[in-house]
Amino acid sequence: MLLEEDPSTLIRHTISNFNTAPDRLAISRISESLSTLAQARDLRLREAESSLKKLSRQLSTLSNQHNELTSTHSSAAHASEISRLDTQKFRIAKSASDLEMETERLQSQLDELTARLQELEMQGVEGGEGNEGVRGGDGGVEDEVLLRLKVYRSLGMELEKEGGGDGEFNRVVLRNDKRGMCMW
Repeated sequence: MLLEEDPSTLIRHTISNFNTAPDRLAISRISESLSTLAQARDLRLREAESSLKKLSRQLSTLSNQHNELTSTHSSAAHASEISRLDTQKFRIAKSASDLEMETERLQSQLDELTARLQELEMQGVEGGEGNEGVRGGDGGVEDEVLLRLKVYRSLGMELEKEGGGDGEFNRVVLRNDKRGMCMW
């Protein structure tokens, strides 16, 4: 029976009995989905490649800049510059300290001179009341000598007599805080 029929008729009847249309539609949908997926993958791949190229260019640019900076930056020169700046900082600090001490010294000297000036102003031109009893017959000469001695002492000079208290003033001692003491 099967062999008595014409094979083409048999194939036709077999095809008509099987419903292949939905299977063919499913296969065409699957092939469309595969095609869409392949296109999406290609698009993502191209975007990733362009992003990779961009990042690669950025990396090479930054790498070149880094290499240039590290080649121009010498650690020895940096250490030398830091040392120079530290030395300069300490010199400035020392100068400031020295100037502060000098200011304090000058302020104390100003205070002393102001006190001397007030004392001399209180004594007046004649030398004050305390010298009245000391004056003898030629009291004007003694006042003149005392006044000169006070002026010299206020300038940092001292007159000394050689050979005891009776002789003349023949030696001058200059006192200077910076240089010490000089005698003439």
